[in-house]
Amino acid sequence: CAGCPNQKLCSSGEFKNDQTPAEVQQQLSGVKKKILVLSGKGGVGKSTVTAQIARFLSDLELSVGVLDVDVCGPSLARIMGVNGQSVHKSSSGWSPVYSEGDIAVMSIDFFIGFGRRCCDMAGCKKEWNDKSSFLLFSRLG
Repeated sequence: CAGCPNQKLCSSGEFKNDQTPAEVQQQLSGVKKKILVLSGKGGVGKSTVTAQIARFLSDLELSVGVLDVDVCGPSLARIMGVNGQSVHKSSSGWSPVYSEGDIAVMSIDFFIGFGRRCCDMAGCKKEWNDKSSFLLFSRLG
């Protein structure tokens, strides 16, 4: 969190999400498996593990989505081979970019560019109900 412009807001408890937990739960209700890959330490391979799990599940012909919310150094787009691509906003939210194996990828990197600065992904409301597996990874905090 050090250096993040939202650090004070997060620690104050004043952060307001425009979705209720029930709305988030409803959006993810059709996803059969939700996998969280996280660690409190950087550089331990969260991105690599997430990409490998996603590719494995895709090879099993499962529909897979991954969400990179590592605000301190998003790298999943690069690992998945889709860095530099653009997401598109629609009436239902942001549409993910698709990598080889038809894996839906959403990354903060698409909004800020790798290594630039921290970012808040408010507004990323794309429904993921059509995915049989969904991986989310981040650092703790």
